[in-house]
Amino acid sequence: MTARSKKNETPEAAAAADPADSSATGSTTGAKAEIVRDLRAQLAALTGGMAPDDYLSAWWDWYLNLATQPPRQTELAHSAYEKLLDSWQFLTRAAAGSPVPPGHENLGFGDAAWNVWPFNVYARTYANWASWWQQALSPPAANDPNHARVNFAGRMLLEAASPANFLHTNPELLKRTVAESGHNLIRGLKNWLEDAQRAVAGGGRAPGTEHFQVGRDVAITPGKVVFRNRLIEVLQYAPQTPTVYAEPVLITPAWIMKYYILDLSPRNSLVRYLVERGHTVFMISWKNPDAADRELGLGDYVKLGFLDALAEVRRLIPQRRVHAVGYCIGGTLLAIAAALLAAGGDDSLASLTLLAAQVDFSEPGELSVFITPSQIAMLEAMMSKTGVLESERMGAAFAMLRSRDLMWTPAVNQYMRGERPQLNDLMAWNADGTRMPWRMHSEYLERLYLKNELAQGSFTVNGAAVDLTNVRVPMFVVGTETDHVAPWRSAYKARALTRSADYTFLLTSGGHNAGIVSGPVHPKRRHRLLTWKSSGAGLTPDEWLKSAPLHEGSWWPAWEQWLAEHSGAAQEPARVPASRASDGAELADAPGTYVRS
Repeated sequence: MTARSKKNETPEAAAAADPADSSATGSTTGAKAEIVRDLRAQLAALTGGMAPDDYLSAWWDWYLNLATQPPRQTELAHSAYEKLLDSWQFLTRAAAGSPVPPGHENLGFGDAAWNVWPFNVYARTYANWASWWQQALSPPAANDPNHARVNFAGRMLLEAASPANFLHTNPELLKRTVAESGHNLIRGLKNWLEDAQRAVAGGGRAPGTEHFQVGRDVAITPGKVVFRNRLIEVLQYAPQTPTVYAEPVLITPAWIMKYYILDLSPRNSLVRYLVERGHTVFMISWKNPDAADRELGLGDYVKLGFLDALAEVRRLIPQRRVHAVGYCIGGTLLAIAAALLAAGGDDSLASLTLLAAQVDFSEPGELSVFITPSQIAMLEAMMSKTGVLESERMGAAFAMLRSRDLMWTPAVNQYMRGERPQLNDLMAWNADGTRMPWRMHSEYLERLYLKNELAQGSFTVNGAAVDLTNVRVPMFVVGTETDHVAPWRSAYKARALTRSADYTFLLTSGGHNAGIVSGPVHPKRRHRLLTWKSSGAGLTPDEWLKSAPLHEGSWWPAWEQWLAEHSGAAQEPARVPASRASDGAELADAPGTYVRS
């Protein structure tokens, strides 16, 4: 080859002609990628895992949008003048000795101490300032991701700046400190040191959770571990009735939570409620993964998780179809597995129940602020070092969505009032987090949330296409009114993607966890439900909301009645879990070993 021809060839051709050069190029590219990943991981350590470029871009977009709209600038300037004038007039009235209420009690200024100078001025000024910023940061159009991030960041800053968060501007804290001669602050410092020590040590049980020991206070429904592989244990619960329904129930919880959210203290245990009404219940208990499990992907969760569990249930109770229940991400996994089974002609499932689960991620709600290519790259960089995403990272992200209730108010109570919270069973469970393996979490965020492959019909598992239109079994789908993880309108989208001719959608009051764990009798709960008996019938979410009748009380009895109606009238003698495996090995009692890791 002449010097001239070599000079004019493409880089690709040169690399093909010279393998050594190609190897060197690939090595250089890999080294650069590794450096970028390391830098992202270091940045994540400083930002708490947040991707700063997303927010810088969002703020810049907001500024440019405002700069090109003179009428909007005039509107905000006029509003700012009105707020300043109101703050000044309020200050002069308050300085004259008038006990003027600051207003905006919903911002944390409801106590009478906030009506007294100068604290009412602090509160009123902050309320006006917060109101103006909320007006300025409100998205000009619905579903604008950049403006959603700006609004989120602005709300975080506003809630952090509240005078209720600081000792010298909070009259309630000052009054408490004087009354206790500062002992509240001493207790608060002790609480802070305990929490800091636990964080440095890499975790440990949160104060108060010692009163909710797994297997002693929660997760105490009797049963046996009837199956175990490297990812799951399958629990079979002991019957509480002499006869049981023919078809068993298999529950798939989310792997970002310990399964016993569905088996809390007896009054809040969905498992106990079912077995007391004659259902044979099996539960998947996920292993808490560590670095050795970093390569477990979504395909493994389908195969080693649900499909292996289903096969074991069918082995133990042959010739009986299974009522499958999935909660949160477990519901997404269940829908994927149900579509694969249906495509292969497998009729193992008698029905499908999805609890606060999504199969269409086009509208993920408030979580959308965390789901961008940059943010996912940041998380992948963090996980590449440890092989897992720690539960503290996920907990912090959820807390930021409701920072006043889940971050600032608890911090004030614990570190300035010196009061530790009195935990209930659900709060103790929430403090018992789990990790997620690198590969699975990356696939889940990118393929389902970012690309929405499952709803688009392009999702595959181990080379097999997943088509939700193959799902035709009876379905019962539950959404919760104030869900910030799986908004009910997003959960509702399962109706349009599946083809069940017996389909019920139920909407219950409460949030993602408390709405589902409502107990069979709950005076503060209400629900709506509507059933379709045609695969083609459907309503928009707003139409459904107007049409579905309102019922007071927990949704549990309504679902259990539906489950009983779909189980047939035939009863069988109660099935007692075996004490030994098929190979003769002694079976462990519920709640098993994986839940304790």
